[in-house]
Amino acid sequence: MTPATHAFEYTPSAGGLPGANTAEERFLRSKKELHERLIQGMDPAAVSRMSDEELRVGVRRAAEDLCRASPNLIGLAERDRLVSEVMDETFGLGPLEPLLRDQTINDILVNGPKTVYIERDGRLERTAILFNDEKHLLQIVQRIAGRVGRRVDETSPMVDARLPDGSRVNAIIPPLSLDGTILSIRRFGSRPLLMNDLLARKSLPAEAAQFLAACIKARINMVISGGTGAGKTTLLNALSAFIPADERIATIEDAAELQLQQPHVVRLETRRSNVEGSGEVTPRDLLRNCLRMRPDRIIIGECRGAETLDMLQAMNTGHEGSMTTVHANDTRDALSRLELMVSMAGFDLPLWMIRRQMAAALHIVVQVSRLLGGVRKVTRISEITGMEGDVVSMHDLFVFKQTGVDEKGVAVGNFHIAGIRPKCLDRIEVSGIRVRGDLFEPRVLPG
Repeated sequence: MTPATHAFEYTPSAGGLPGANTAEERFLRSKKELHERLIQGMDPAAVSRMSDEELRVGVRRAAEDLCRASPNLIGLAERDRLVSEVMDETFGLGPLEPLLRDQTINDILVNGPKTVYIERDGRLERTAILFNDEKHLLQIVQRIAGRVGRRVDETSPMVDARLPDGSRVNAIIPPLSLDGTILSIRRFGSRPLLMNDLLARKSLPAEAAQFLAACIKARINMVISGGTGAGKTTLLNALSAFIPADERIATIEDAAELQLQQPHVVRLETRRSNVEGSGEVTPRDLLRNCLRMRPDRIIIGECRGAETLDMLQAMNTGHEGSMTTVHANDTRDALSRLELMVSMAGFDLPLWMIRRQMAAALHIVVQVSRLLGGVRKVTRISEITGMEGDVVSMHDLFVFKQTGVDEKGVAVGNFHIAGIRPKCLDRIEVSGIRVRGDLFEPRVLPG
């Protein structure tokens, strides 16, 4: 007898499924009962000696044996589905596993145990996915949080986490959420989108991509701004591919999402306080420590607080080519947001001093937007050129102008090149990077 068969002992169940009216309800009850019997029948001592593959084989074999021994539970036609879903329940994230396997899904939005939406191609649609009850959904959320050392319960009812493929997870549970546990998963996929992928999707023109790539190679400091779900992290990942492989890069994030391709990357992640209110590690703490780690560049997943001041200081003191993202509606609005966040550092700095720090540290601001129909575009690339009095001087280099929507309700428009030679172009050329002479000639490009 193999180790797998020794690890499971079970007794076939008899009887029907009281209270199950519809076929789907009977199926869900069957799955729940089968899963509970599998867990109860496991021999912990035997399971601990098995490899992952042996354990999976043993669980599948035991589930199939239980189905054959209890034909009254479910019909033969649905047996394979039942066994597969029980495997997902045991080793994965239960009802969410089919959605996670679908690479066309960008977001999974769970609004309580009986309501699950997905976003595909920029459009929301409701699915037929159901959890058994609120307890079942909460168990899945706790499993996700536990894998990355986070916790979620009544004392800590909100959590940010990630899945093994890098997908971002946010959950909030009762009593803060009134209609049950809310779970949001932002998918990133196993392979990050590269610049060629963004060009193929017409997220930006080739001319803008060439300029941004030259900026990265020439160590030009950059901020990517945009709204929620606009594609800030995706663009940041794509641009990071142009960082030379011989540089040491340090990343700081609340939940690790960046998928940098370079060999020398130091990844840091913040930590929330424990139940006693201690142990918190903020982005500012990590950034200060990061400065002692000899990074060539620092990439902050998102600036949202006092760490903005330290980021500007780092950009001004030798860590050129650093990048971050910020929530904003426009490139000019991004500067206002940065001003506000610098003021959160606790120092009574005059506004003119904050702006001078920004004008000296930042060179390029890139705005990404999610337009009608779910299409994501680089809608503006602006250059910061210095100060004019107490105002940060900025001009646009590339602008996307929406002209309408197509028959599917998707935004359409054109990219406009302003015809201004960037001030940073001299620095790019001094770095030995060649840029086409006609790249900035004023013209309109199809979007």
